[in-house]
Amino acid sequence: MPRVTAEHRTARRRQILDAARRCFVRNGFHRTSMQHILAESGLSAGAVYRYFASKDEIMSAIAEETIGQVITRISDTLDADPPAPPAELLDAVLTEVDRHVGPDGMLRIAVQVWGESMHDTVMAEFVSATYRRLRDLFVGYARRATAAGHLPAGTDPEQAGAALFGLVPGYLLQRVLIGTPSRADYLTGVRALLTHPH
Repeated sequence: MPRVTAEHRTARRRQILDAARRCFVRNGFHRTSMQHILAESGLSAGAVYRYFASKDEIMSAIAEETIGQVITRISDTLDADPPAPPAELLDAVLTEVDRHVGPDGMLRIAVQVWGESMHDTVMAEFVSATYRRLRDLFVGYARRATAAGHLPAGTDPEQAGAALFGLVPGYLLQRVLIGTPSRADYLTGVRALLTHPH
């Protein structure tokens, strides 16, 4: 019997995850069965279960991959030296969000993951750890942005970073659930809120 190469295993795992992602985006997590994933992938049950023990395990793998890719892409923006002004930074981050919120966008999976985390302890731990990591990136940005003069002296980076981070899922949810606002309109609104004289 021929040996299965690492490349073959990687390609097969990718085939399963891509098929499941399409099913989850199209039908939602709960309306997708393992039979749907088998049909979409074109693989036998034995082939799929060799890589993943359950639909939950597939969902966890997709969540880690999806959110990990986004973190990788925006961390360069958040870690840039010198730091961009807040409005420019938010524009760059939301541009990345826009790339993944279309009908087949991988960030649509993020919304389903949030829902699953409300009653699945494994998913809840994953979401908590992941979003703390993301928020920490924004806190680090706020610390450097304050030192660079983009935020008022004495700004608490924990507070500012948490608030700035909160604008991102707020935008994502509106884009996925409602379809609006556009990135330009959202940024205009944020600027209005932050720059209106007291």
